[in-house]
Parts: sequence; structure tokens; C-alpha cells
Amino acid sequence: MEMKNRQVNHARNIWDRAITTLPRVNQFWYKYTYMEEMLGNIAGARQVFERWMEWQPEEQAWHSYINFELRYKEVDRARSIYEQFVIVHPDVKNWIKYARFEEKHSYFAHARKVYERAVEFFGEEHMDEHLYVAFAKFEENQKEFERVRVIYRYALDRIPKQEAQQLFKNYTIFEKKFGDRRGIEDIIVSKRRFQYEEEVKANPHNYDAWFDYLRLVESDADADTVREVYERAIANVPPIQEKRHWKRYIYLWINYALYEELEAKFTFAKMWLLCAQFEIRQKNLPFARKALGTSIGKCPKNKLFKGYIELELQLREFDRCRKLYEKFLEFTPENCTSWIKFAELETILGDTDRARAIYELAIGQPRLDMPEVLWKSYIDFEIEQEEYEKTRNLYRRLLQRTQHVKVWISFAQFELSARKDELSAGKDDSLSRCRQVYEEANKAMRNCEEKEERLMLLESWKSFEEECGTDTTKERVDKLMPEKVKKRRKIQAEDGSDAGWEEYYDYIFPEDAANQPNLKLLAMAKLWKKQQQETEAEEVDPDKDIDESSS
Repeated sequence: MEMKNRQVNHARNIWDRAITTLPRVNQFWYKYTYMEEMLGNIAGARQVFERWMEWQPEEQAWHSYINFELRYKEVDRARSIYEQFVIVHPDVKNWIKYARFEEKHSYFAHARKVYERAVEFFGEEHMDEHLYVAFAKFEENQKEFERVRVIYRYALDRIPKQEAQQLFKNYTIFEKKFGDRRGIEDIIVSKRRFQYEEEVKANPHNYDAWFDYLRLVESDADADTVREVYERAIANVPPIQEKRHWKRYIYLWINYALYEELEAKFTFAKMWLLCAQFEIRQKNLPFARKALGTSIGKCPKNKLFKGYIELELQLREFDRCRKLYEKFLEFTPENCTSWIKFAELETILGDTDRARAIYELAIGQPRLDMPEVLWKSYIDFEIEQEEYEKTRNLYRRLLQRTQHVKVWISFAQFELSARKDELSAGKDDSLSRCRQVYEEANKAMRNCEEKEERLMLLESWKSFEEECGTDTTKERVDKLMPEKVKKRRKIQAEDGSDAGWEEYYDYIFPEDAANQPNLKLLAMAKLWKKQQQETEAEEVDPDKDIDESSS
């Protein structure tokens, strides 16, 4: 009625009341946006659409908003809407629509990126053949035939056979159109692999199916895939201890060994170790050593070194162990575990100087896989030897490399733990040294961006003072503790658009000169709040003071 009488603002008011009262009635939103668009108020219509999308409506509402932006050639805005749409309604068909929208507007790189994100979004647990078919057809349109093959093969290797009929069909059509004989043969192999997978899943002890499957992969797959199938096959041990059940199973092991020897050039560490163990059971130690030595020469691997060292340790051949560790560390100098084991061996043998030299060589390596574990082991070694000055020196050297809060706390706790030995020796400087470490750490971490780490240090310091400190030292740490305040900050979406505000906690440290005004403001706010509470209490019970004075 208001619209017929050209009372536009009155009509807007009514629409606003309607969508506020009944936001789930889509017809109100459709009519409201239609009215604004007919009036030429594009910005107003867009604003109504934005309010609508906040309610995460049905899919058609999102499409209406996208089509509205496309009518006015606002492709970037439409893309931004699609970004929100696929998150609110994360269906495969919606991701495909998004990619086709990019393709339609000739943004081919964007379309490919959307498909790749969709594959990553759904992962291997929620794979859908329609997504891969659409992705492959897009690449086919771009004449990227190798990409098409990769997509189809990736999907066929991961999607169950019964759910991949369309994939097989489309892949076959593609190869017939653009492929060669080899491509068509690959499809046939893939189909046969699926059939064998179904058979061995239905009956894992069907060894004839495993033999057929292994013949197929040996003729067409890489060594890692063949080994993986062999490992799966030999894992299905016959359930009954009768020879007739084991006849076929034993041939799996024989074929596996022959494959490694003849096809894979015998580079499988487990086979070398099993061979050496067999020779040891036959009381033929030189042959076992020869096998392991040959394996290390041909295909040095961590497992081989560890197995060989373990053998020599059991035989108490410590000189041989030393030589093996030296070879091992030449092969993998970044392996911290090997350095630690070597040093522990020398420690057990009572040669602490050699152990210390090994640790020194280890921490001097340019690249280490677990440096924190190595340093901790070295420090623990010096503590066990009661070499406290050397331990302190180690902590200082470590702190030159990293200022991590856990290193500082560990250093302080070490100084505290040394107290018992100092008390027995008739001196006790450990408390002052421990406090000095905390002082240095607090000073060093003033410029630390991670305020939680600085707070962790102060809390550790506070616990130490509560246990061992005086009133003066406790008060000193209390003055360093920060104020916890709640703040708000803007957050942005991945595309750079505003995504609202979020609350977070920040810490204001008294020592920071820049925070002094903030602390004063906090103190004034607390004082004002206290005064307000006292005023309210007096207003609630004004006769309280009179009664108390008369009594």
C-alpha cells in the first residue's frame, strides 16, 4: 500500500520491521531488495543483501545476491560473496559453481585455485568423484592434458571402486580422445588394481589373490608401492598352525626376498638385518658381520647402523661400536639421537673426557634435527658428573644461541638444585645466583614479543621467592607482575575484508616505561570503582553510620 502511494520511506520502515521481526521469512528479503533495486538504490539493496547474508540463509538467497552484483558488473564483489557462500554451504556442487563462475569470466588461474582449494578442503576422508570430474574437465578445456591425467589418477587411487564409476568412464573417454595406447593400458591396470583390492579386503587370507595383485604391481608400479603391497600381504599370517595352511603363505616371503634381490637390488634394510640374525643363529658371527658391513657399504641406512651397533653392544665389542658410531655420524651428522647414544656409551665405559668431546663435536654441527634434546643431554651429563661450573658455562653458551624462557627457567632451577651440595661443602651462594639468573632473564625478555613467556618467567620467579625468599624479595617480584587487561582488535578475513572484532587479553608490565600512563589509568579506574561501590553501599544503608556511632 505504501509503495503504491509512493511513500518510499514508509515502505522501507515496514520492510525493516518485517525482516527484524521475522528474519527467517525469505520472501520479505526478496521483496525488499527488489524494491530498492527498482528504485535505483543499488547501495541500499546491497546493504539489505549484506544484512540478509548475516543470517546464513538458503543457497538460493546467495545466488540472488551474486546475480545482483553480476547485473552491475561487480565481479570482485561476486567473488567475495562466493568465498563466504562455500564456507556457509560447503557442498561440492557449490565449490564447482564457484570455479565455473571464475572460468566463465576468463579468470582461469582463479578457477584452478578454487578447484585446488576444494580438493584440500574435502581432503581424503570426504572425496567426491564429481569434484574431480569437474576439475579434470576444466583442465581439459585449458588443453592441460597432463594435469587431467594426474587428477584422474590421484582420485582413482583414493576413491573406492563402487563410488568411482563416473571417474572411470570419463577417464576412459579422455584417453580415447587425447591419449595413446599406454594411457588406455593404465586405465585397465587401475581397474584391475581395484578388483584385487576388493578381493583381498573381502578375504585377507586369499593368498592366490595376493599373488595376482603382486604380479600386477611388480609389472607396473614403483618399488615403494610393491614393498607396501608385500608388507600388507605377509601381515596376514595363517590363523591355524597346520602345514597345509602355511604352504602358500611361505611363498609370499620367498617372492618378497627374490624381488628385493633381483629387482630392487637388495636395498631393503630389514632383509639385511634378518640375514645377519639368521647367521648369528647358525653361530656364524663373521658371516653376520660381513653381511652387515656389506649392507652399510651398499645402502647405508639408520636402521642398519642401529642394528649393527646393537649386535656389537651385546657382544661387548666396544671398540667396534666406536668405529660404527663414527661411520654412522659421518653418514648423518645431524642425527642428535646418535650423538647422544655415542656419548652415553663412553659415559658407561667411564671415559667422561671422550663423552664430553663427543658432546662438543655434536653441538658444533651446523645442522641438527633436535638441538634442544642434545643440549639438555649435555647439561644433564655435566650435572651427573657434578661439574657445576661446566654446567653454568653450558647454560651461558646456550643462552647466546637462544633466549627461550624455558632455558632461563631451567638455568635458575639448576642453581637452586645445586644448593644441597653447596650446603654440605659449607657455603651457600645458590640462592643469590638463582635470583641473579631471574634478574638477567627478566631484563633480557623485556623486548620479547611473546608476553605470555615473560609472564611465565615471572611466575616461576615468584614461586622461587615464596619458597626461599624474604619479604623484601617477594615484594620486589610482586611489583614486577603485570596487569591483565581485556582489549578488542579488528580481525580480517583471508581476502582482506573486515571480519568484525575479537576480544583478547593483554599484559601491561610496570617496568616498561611506555606502559606507565596505562598503569596510572588502571589505578585511577580501580580507585573510582572502589569509591562508586562505597557510595552505593552508603545509599543502600544511610543509617548505618548513625547506628554504629550511637552504639
